Amino acid sequence: MHVLVIGGSDAGISAALRIRELDPAIEVSVMLRDGFPNYSICGLPFLISGETTAAQSLAHRTSADLQAAGLQVRTHCDVIAVNPSDQRVDLADGDSVAYDRLILATGARSRRPELEGVDLPGVFTLRWMGDALRMLTVLEEQQPRRALIVGGGYIGLEMADALHTRGLQVTLIEHNPAVLRTVHPSFGDVIQSGLRARGITVRSGLRLAAIRQSHQALEAVLNDGQPISTDLVLLAVGAVPANELAASAGVSLGAGGAMVVDRQMRTGVASVWAAGDGVETYHRLLGRNVYQPLGTNSHKQGRIAGENAIGGNRLYPGTLGTQVVKVFDRVVARTGLRDQEARLEGLDPLTVPFECSSHKAYYPGAGRLHFRITGDRRDGHLLGAQLMGPWGEEVSKRVDTFANALFHGMNVDAISDLDLSYTPPLSSPWDPVQMAAQAWEGQCRTLASATIPSNS
Repeated sequence: MHVLVIGGSDAGISAALRIRELDPAIEVSVMLRDGFPNYSICGLPFLISGETTAAQSLAHRTSADLQAAGLQVRTHCDVIAVNPSDQRVDLADGDSVAYDRLILATGARSRRPELEGVDLPGVFTLRWMGDALRMLTVLEEQQPRRALIVGGGYIGLEMADALHTRGLQVTLIEHNPAVLRTVHPSFGDVIQSGLRARGITVRSGLRLAAIRQSHQALEAVLNDGQPISTDLVLLAVGAVPANELAASAGVSLGAGGAMVVDRQMRTGVASVWAAGDGVETYHRLLGRNVYQPLGTNSHKQGRIAGENAIGGNRLYPGTLGTQVVKVFDRVVARTGLRDQEARLEGLDPLTVPFECSSHKAYYPGAGRLHFRITGDRRDGHLLGAQLMGPWGEEVSKRVDTFANALFHGMNVDAISDLDLSYTPPLSSPWDPVQMAAQAWEGQCRTLASATIPSNS
């Protein structure tokens, strides 16, 4: 059997390695457009900042490691069409390759708004190693002094941190009232204030209208008519699925233009599976597919696609949208549903804010942790959690506790029963996660006894 994997990032390599784990006799080929198989695209902002000093260190595995695992990796290989009827793929060089099973792991590409000037020199996106290396070349050879970042999401904020760390004057524009729209605006306001405290200009509630060349600089025009002079522009406005091969294969497209797959990662086209940032993702709480391109999802989906392509019967358990980001000295994380998202699903959410020390106050260095816990008032089920705190204060560990509780369908009150670790420099006998859950329980009881309707 020959399994062909198109795409050599998280999902593609995970699929290929899983096949080799289960049956080393199967021939597995991986084709990718660039020369960077199995590189961490999540690490690109830290390569730009200089905190990661060498591009090669972003490789999860070297080419020698992949070869030793029995994978045939073809780099700089442009697949232009899939022919499922005769089980072949066509390459841009005129060649074609046969397969017995095909796994599409083509990923996503950065969204480029259809505006004047987005293709000018000095305008960048950041999605692949090539993007980062092109930007590094400009940063090192041209020594730009000013950078404009369009978009206040995860990549935009990490890159504001990275370019500021490199010594650039940074301006960030965001069309929402606050950055980080995936969490409560109060958290976004704190991050925004932290950016401004470091000298980063934040312009919220505005959109990019055009980019123009102005002598040796670029001029970005906003929708209020005001121009911003800059040397470099980064477009960080989201991702869209790379679905051209899917269309050629007859694979149906769904949420966000992503490939429609079932929970076994089957596309509905014979002998074709798909995984990663180019596919829909089953949401464990919503019980339906959404488009949510996250590296954690891609790794899991790839592994399942690889196993099922060679006869397995494994189901993708679903995402909860668990995410975390570090911006300078603050960490923000979320999992599950926010209040308004839950309400759209016909649930009766109650969200309760809570704040406490990260560990026992008598041990030096305690930081403040901020929680927003969302549960269903009707049955007490946990629906989601948002956290913010200082870097180094276990924010990611604690959001993972909530993610585990969500995964197993726990009620908020059951979180108090969890056997969590404790030592004064790191926590309290009741971990902050449990204290936040107890605050939600108390508020829910108070509202129930007073028969006061919840509010967002």
